[in-house]
Amino acid sequence: MTNTPTKKENQKQLDNVPSANPNEQRKSNRNNDRKRNRRGDSKNERDAEWQERVVQIRRVSKTVKGGKKMSFRAIVVVGNEKGQVGVGVGKAGDVIGAVKKGVSDGKKHLVRVPLTPNNSIPTLSIGRDGAANVLIRPAAPGTGVIAGGSIRTVLELAGIKNVLAKRLGSKTPLNNARAAMVALSQLRTHKSASRERGISLEQLYS
Repeated sequence: MTNTPTKKENQKQLDNVPSANPNEQRKSNRNNDRKRNRRGDSKNERDAEWQERVVQIRRVSKTVKGGKKMSFRAIVVVGNEKGQVGVGVGKAGDVIGAVKKGVSDGKKHLVRVPLTPNNSIPTLSIGRDGAANVLIRPAAPGTGVIAGGSIRTVLELAGIKNVLAKRLGSKTPLNNARAAMVALSQLRTHKSASRERGISLEQLYS
C-alpha cells in the first residue's frame, strides 16, 4: 500500500503554514477601501454635474393578442449647463423606470454647444425634425431665454443664458426638442468656420 496522507495530516500541514503579517493585511484592506471610495466619489461627482428635467410623461398602449398593454413614455432633457445637452425617450411599465431609461438615452445622444463669452450662441440656426421647425438666434446680454415649452428646457440645460427662439411648425414637445437639438448641433464658431474654409478671420468678417 502507498502511504497516502490522510485528511487530518493535510489539515495539520495547512495549519503549520505561516500566515501573512496581520499588519500587512490591514494595510492592503485600507488601500482597497480607499480605491473603492475614490471610484464612488468620482462617479458621484460626474452624476452631480448633470441635471435632468422631465418634459412630458404620457400613458401609451400597445395592442397585443390578449388586449392592450399599457406603459408610460417619458421625454427627458439632460444637460450640465456647460455646453452639453441631450434629449432622451424612455418607455416602461412605471413612471420611475421610464424616467431612468430616458435619462440614460439622453446621455447617449449628447450634443456639444459652442457658447460665447456672453453665454449666447455664435450665429443664427434653424433646426427641423419631422413637422417641427425651430429658429434660434443670438441675443444681447440681459435678454434672457426667450423661448417656450421643451425648447426652453433644452436651451437652459445647455447653459445658454441669452437667446431668442421661435417655434415655426408642429407643437409636439418631442419633435420641438429634437429640432432644437438639430439647430444646436449645426452651430459653429467663427474660428472653426474660417478654418474649414481656409481663410483668416479678417477675410471672414470683411
